[in-house]
Amino acid sequence: MAEECRMCPVASEDGDFLLVDKPLDWTSFDVVAKVRNAYTRAGLKRKVGHSGTLDPKATGLLLLAAGRYTKKIAELELLDKGYEGCIKLGVQTVSHDTESEEFGHTTLTHVTAEAIMAQAEKLPGVHMQQPPMHSAVWHHGKRLYELARKGDHVAERKSREITIHRFEVTRIELPYVWFSTEVSKGAYIRVMAHEFGEALGVGGYLVELRRTSIGSYRVEDACSVGELVDSILIEGSKREKE
Repeated sequence: MAEECRMCPVASEDGDFLLVDKPLDWTSFDVVAKVRNAYTRAGLKRKVGHSGTLDPKATGLLLLAAGRYTKKIAELELLDKGYEGCIKLGVQTVSHDTESEEFGHTTLTHVTAEAIMAQAEKLPGVHMQQPPMHSAVWHHGKRLYELARKGDHVAERKSREITIHRFEVTRIELPYVWFSTEVSKGAYIRVMAHEFGEALGVGGYLVELRRTSIGSYRVEDACSVGELVDSILIEGSKREKE
């Protein structure tokens, strides 16, 4: 077993916040289920929930709540979030990320670094954003992504007010544009990538995304799923010996 993760207490009497670095292609529910199962295996009764879903194609900070701290999840969901990612210009996907196939390839011969930087400078501020079809938003008792994967399309998706506090382009190697951003609750970075490409007239989609922060919590302080599971099992073993 790995050494206990110092940044992730796992069995405090009052409950715990668990900082996890979510792996690529895991759903947020996959992580919750794995951690919940670890508590069960360790003989520790704990509710487990998460704040702020991360898409399967995204990695980075997932903030879990265990025990009585699950009652604080609603407070956590209000926190701003930080991300680093990469947009591919000149092509699109239906899901606005790598979950679906590319289409609409367009030449980038007329796209300059100056145009990209100018567009990036326009992003900070308050915006109305429509949730993508490939999202966990509810519609008539179904998640939008469930409908999308059946080929259904819901045109009347309600737009939400979001705030982009900061958006910085960190590197340009066309067709790729790397960025760092801080946004409010409810902002979809995939939609931002899609709209960024549209504004440049060439289309674009999100090829890489990593969540770096949730409020004051940082991914540098997070455990891997394996480390967290090991910590829980170690704690369970300790209590059996007491």
